[in-house]
Amino acid sequence: MSSTSDASSHFPLHLLVWNNDYRQLEKELRGQNVEAVDPRGRTLLHLAVSLGHLESARVLLRHKADVTKENGQGWTVLHEAVSTGDPEMVYTVLQHRDYHNTSMALEGVPELLHKILEAPDFYVQMKWEFTSWVPLVSRICPNDVCRIWKSGAKLRVDITLLGFENMSWIRGRRSFIFKGEDNWAELMEVNHDDKVVTSEHFDLSQEMDREVERRLTSPVINTSLDTKNIAFERTKSGFWGWRTDKAEVVNGYEAKVYTVNNVNVITKIRTEHLTEEEKKRYKADRNPLESLLGTVEHQFGAQGDLTTECATANNPTAITPEEYFSEDFDLKDRDIGRPKELTIRTQKFKATLWMCEEFPLSLVEQVIPIIDLMARTSAHFARLRDFIKLEFPPGFPVKIEIPLFHVLNARITFGNVNGCSTAEETQNEGTQADSGKKTKLNFSPFSLPV
Repeated sequence: MSSTSDASSHFPLHLLVWNNDYRQLEKELRGQNVEAVDPRGRTLLHLAVSLGHLESARVLLRHKADVTKENGQGWTVLHEAVSTGDPEMVYTVLQHRDYHNTSMALEGVPELLHKILEAPDFYVQMKWEFTSWVPLVSRICPNDVCRIWKSGAKLRVDITLLGFENMSWIRGRRSFIFKGEDNWAELMEVNHDDKVVTSEHFDLSQEMDREVERRLTSPVINTSLDTKNIAFERTKSGFWGWRTDKAEVVNGYEAKVYTVNNVNVITKIRTEHLTEEEKKRYKADRNPLESLLGTVEHQFGAQGDLTTECATANNPTAITPEEYFSEDFDLKDRDIGRPKELTIRTQKFKATLWMCEEFPLSLVEQVIPIIDLMARTSAHFARLRDFIKLEFPPGFPVKIEIPLFHVLNARITFGNVNGCSTAEETQNEGTQADSGKKTKLNFSPFSLPV
């Protein structure tokens, strides 16, 4: 028994977005919650972008609407912008998304550095090894050794593997240096390849047009780690009848081995914004990693009855506001925006943990704040953060093996605490004395030249 008046009273701002009444929206937004969610799990910005209302989207972005929010189906604002096929919409959202990411790189850093300040100084290496369950694919998977120095309220992290996007590795030599006191913080990114140092703010305008074109001619891919039903279980070893809890030595530390069950990696791919030629090219150019997938795959395409999928962007009245804003009305797979062409791949994985109760670092006090910092600039650190914040068994995870993307596992090993393992590292980076709880750094990793 809903009506437009009901929608106006319960979701007045969303109704203004629905009608693209952006002038009135500008007036009404002052003092209102710009992140309010409608019954379908959309914020005001998500609704504006999904409907293709560029004017309303610009008003909301000016009022600092969160451009990184996901809707009820897990799609970001940028995903939905790309699916409209509108270059101007993609440009607008991409510009604000990149600005937001840059701002987030500094937001919260003083608090995190304050946590690190209380902990002993240390040096540690995180070895990232990437493997695949697909035969022979592991041979082309790269490795990386992430080096971390902590001294007072300063932190330096060196990496060479920047990310993984659209089945391609992104490589580069980078150093991230965080400095801070109680009321200020600074992030420096040292690009050793281009010999460039950026501090606090990055240049957001370079290559923007090319980036818009690339996104509009590529599928929208969203990969998430579902850990709702996760369970930890001690791994067993030995013969049948003589099986015991498994333990292994990792970098000199004895660790209990746990199997982590019910880890799901869900990959969603949308192609409704692509031309038929671009879809054919995407299928023909799929990376060998992707073409060898053995996943459970469900196709939801535009080949069927479109009225059961969703309405087109230029005809939102196919779903009335009464239907959309009623919490009791079941849309039965109908939705706003253009009809979705969606592929969903689901993989169930087992992860593995090696937990050591004698490791000299604290997960909560020393390592998690660093992973939080790096998750702002690195996709695979973000995936690790999502996993490592689960309630682990007792101890420190000296070794972790988790699914990272839809065909890849990541094995992360912590080691070489407060020391350098090779002569080359000693020569190039100096040495550190292992002095127990408090380590004095005999060099300054925070002032090295580019």
